[in-house]
Amino acid sequence: MKGRIIYNPTAGPRDVERELRRVRKTLAKRGWEVEITTTHNPGDAKRLAREAAQAGMDGVWVAGGDGTINEAVNGLVGSRTALGILPVGTGNMWARQLHLPIYTLANPFRLREAATAQLEGRVHAVDVGRIGNRYFLLWAGIGFDALITAELEPRSRPIKRLGALPYIVAAVTLARNYSGVRARVALDGRMVRGRMLLVLVSNIQTYAFFPIARQARLDDGRLDVLVFKGLGLSYIARHLVRAFSNKPLQDPRTVYRQVQRITVDTEIPISVQVDGDPLGTTPVAISVVPRSLRVMVPPQAPTDLFTEGVDE
Repeated sequence: MKGRIIYNPTAGPRDVERELRRVRKTLAKRGWEVEITTTHNPGDAKRLAREAAQAGMDGVWVAGGDGTINEAVNGLVGSRTALGILPVGTGNMWARQLHLPIYTLANPFRLREAATAQLEGRVHAVDVGRIGNRYFLLWAGIGFDALITAELEPRSRPIKRLGALPYIVAAVTLARNYSGVRARVALDGRMVRGRMLLVLVSNIQTYAFFPIARQARLDDGRLDVLVFKGLGLSYIARHLVRAFSNKPLQDPRTVYRQVQRITVDTEIPISVQVDGDPLGTTPVAISVVPRSLRVMVPPQAPTDLFTEGVDE
């Protein structure tokens, strides 16, 4: 078996190059011949992943955060090369969704644990979302969260060491003055109109550590859309309380649908983000690309992430 580790040295709060060499030795004991490559510029992870796929490699492990994973996804969609991850980023939402161990300075051996867990699991074909020629694995956000992302990203390593704190500060600051935007959201042709705070298009069940789309499946050929309506700080607080209490869909100001295509048009251009990276402004059209990405799934991943009969 042949593979490649794509390492983003700017991801996360610490350098893990030494630990990655240990991961390579661990993979070698499992019959994998793996090379370590390093990114230097935006787009390198996409190029390196695409090269691995074109070379017929069996797997690509991304040692980075969700943004680096997104780049690699864009190089792997439609190929037979499976995506694995070595979570060393700040949020590590894909790793958390799969219940993979997360690297910490106190426990550096977790990268080897993560690699081994994925080898002991299975490969599944999962859906991805698409905006233009850009794919996403986790989610796309239009509105409140995208404005925060546009303000903070890219972050320096010292800022990354603060974890989620910069996002919390930015969210509180923005919420004081953000009143949403008038929008028209078409969900498989069904129109939702009104003043929107956030339109979230999710491919996974969790968002910012909240289990916000429990019905989401990674391979059902649909995206889960939540439209958060409202005007100003009081409504933002209301939605947050619902999210904290795991009851986001019980709010009449939240519209939830499972769809294949979404378009969002707003009275003024508003920011868009995919997998935590800024991606321009509205208007935007989003669609699902069913089962177009092969991913390594560890045995401990929640079984309800998938529909039945998709093991490969």
